[in-house]
Amino acid sequence: MLTPVARGNNGLRPNLLENSYAADEVHRTSRHGGGASAITFSMETTLAMKPLLKQIQHTPLLWMLIFVPVVLVAEAVVPHSHTLLFALSVLAIVPLAALLSHATEAVAAKTGDTVGGLLNATLGNLTELVIAITALRAGQYMLVKASIAGAIVTNALFMLGACLLLGGLRYHVQEYNRAGARLYSGLLLMATVALLAPSAVADLDLAQGEAVMRKLSVGLAILLIIAYALGLLFSLKTHKELFASAEHGEGEEHWPIGLAVGTLLVVTVLVALVSEIFVESVQKAAETFGMSPAFVGFIIVSLVGAAAEFAVAFSAARKDRLDMSVSIALGSASQIALFVAPALVLLSYVVGPSPMSLQFWPGAVTMVMIATVTASFITSSGRSAWFVGALLIFIYAVFALTLYVVPPVVTG
Repeated sequence: MLTPVARGNNGLRPNLLENSYAADEVHRTSRHGGGASAITFSMETTLAMKPLLKQIQHTPLLWMLIFVPVVLVAEAVVPHSHTLLFALSVLAIVPLAALLSHATEAVAAKTGDTVGGLLNATLGNLTELVIAITALRAGQYMLVKASIAGAIVTNALFMLGACLLLGGLRYHVQEYNRAGARLYSGLLLMATVALLAPSAVADLDLAQGEAVMRKLSVGLAILLIIAYALGLLFSLKTHKELFASAEHGEGEEHWPIGLAVGTLLVVTVLVALVSEIFVESVQKAAETFGMSPAFVGFIIVSLVGAAAEFAVAFSAARKDRLDMSVSIALGSASQIALFVAPALVLLSYVVGPSPMSLQFWPGAVTMVMIATVTASFITSSGRSAWFVGALLIFIYAVFALTLYVVPPVVTG
């Protein structure tokens, strides 16, 4: 009778020891759970951020992100050093635009062709849009209009010309799909006609001329946005097979969607903060360098805002992927003309001190028209060589020199 009892007690001892050890572990975990959770969270965060950190490590352009905290600190320490803040904000916006481009591509890659194309179309020029909205709030309408016209001309002449030049220096003759070029050229021509209309009637002696100009601008803005939406429908849905060769990014590894969205949100906030510093300092800095607000908007803002697109388009041209380069250059120009410009006109009724019209100074409309017609003519053949690109860059240089030497009269 005693033996079974002894065996039973011996059999219970290991279980009691295990339960005691488990209880002790639970107690230790409860005491140090905060530290363990923090370590686990830190490791998970590091793993999630690994693609972003790897991108920064292998992309020299993103090393300039160091200027983002530098300009924010400088704005707090020396708020009246406008020239310094202007230079630092330009250096900070360039890598932010590049990072924004990477995040946008990653989000678009995860959402499918249609939604992804829409995201690329609407977010591809987000840097220019944020800068323009900041200037709109400050009432600097000349800077806003100059950045709109300058972005169109910069993309249609400088970016396209540099792509043709860089690709042509490496390849004797390059070919590309004409369908995309024709679509974007057609959209640009239509948008240019819309920009011509307010300038054409500006000299007429109309009763309540300012009110008429505002009504005309709102009507044109709505028409442009509708045309933009129809262009997206045509190229992304009903006739997307015509633009297949313009697709890019095959086989590329994209960021996880969570990291891409998080980066998109954070970088957008940073771009807004840096853009505010840029807009506040640009007027004083422009006077120091002898530049007009029109020159700053037309040349500086356009080049800085499109820095990321430049890098992608130039790299594609050097790899003989001119379809991609032409699509980026003319596609970006048409997006600004058909979406960004009318959106800013409508937003001016909400965030601006007064409504903004689509009436540009005559020189800006002339430059946009010349750039559009030239780009349309150049891309109609589907073939290119380096000298064609050089000619486009020279036309852009003529415009830049003219704006620097002869600044336009400020219009409302």
